[in-house]
Amino acid sequence: MATALITGGTSGIGAEFARVLAADGHDIVLVARDRARLDETASALHAASGIHVEVIAADLASRADVLRVAKRLTDPDKPVDILVNNAGFGVHSSLLSEDTSVHEHAFDVMVRAVLILGAAAGRAMRSRGNGTIINVASVAGHLTMGSYSSIKAWVGSYSQGLAVELRGTGVTVTALEPGWVRTEFHSRAGIRTGSIPGIMWIDAGPLVRTALRDARRGRVISIPSVRYKAVTWFVRHAPRSVVRSISGAISSARREDAEQTTAATDPNTAVGTSGQGH
Repeated sequence: MATALITGGTSGIGAEFARVLAADGHDIVLVARDRARLDETASALHAASGIHVEVIAADLASRADVLRVAKRLTDPDKPVDILVNNAGFGVHSSLLSEDTSVHEHAFDVMVRAVLILGAAAGRAMRSRGNGTIINVASVAGHLTMGSYSSIKAWVGSYSQGLAVELRGTGVTVTALEPGWVRTEFHSRAGIRTGSIPGIMWIDAGPLVRTALRDARRGRVISIPSVRYKAVTWFVRHAPRSVVRSISGAISSARREDAEQTTAATDPNTAVGTSGQGH
């Protein structure tokens, strides 16, 4: 029976990947920080689909924890057939902040961990001659909204580079580029969504099924929905000055939403910009 390892698998897009893959008969390895939530999610998946669920409590900001997960990916006695690098979070801090710890934390979780786990899975899968790696990037990676956009741009470019290195080995790599998805991501990140048009929202279920279908077909980039394909095409072909203007407008709208939320709870607290959720 095939096994899928999913980081950030207890909430949002990661939890939807776990549900869909479990329903398809895959055993699941869930990776997240909260052990209680891991156990709760594992029990629900097993009850719903009867599959085996293994949990690994790990903080992907910790290199030691990432290496523990990498060791699981390379265990020859318990092969992992699908890796979903999904763990991530929104980034509020301005690029001008004197304290860069928020940005460094984001790079640890969404860049370093993706690099280490992708390499580990790629080596193990290449030796077996098959496997699937899905890295959750974002449409935000084509925009210029702070470090979140920069990070997701890296994930997209990295995924394409890894796909090149694994070409012809039987291992596929797909970068999933969602836009605004209906999950708890935004509320957990403290991002208000009132300024986002309803037409721009997509559901997690169709998103995950599209990503898995594209991965099976060997597509390196997976963009859910026709509207986001159109948005991405426009952003890729528009002058960069236009892209920067659009990014600034989105960031300003978000900043206003965030300031309104903060004013309702603490009028003396300033809120920085935040990236698009995935």
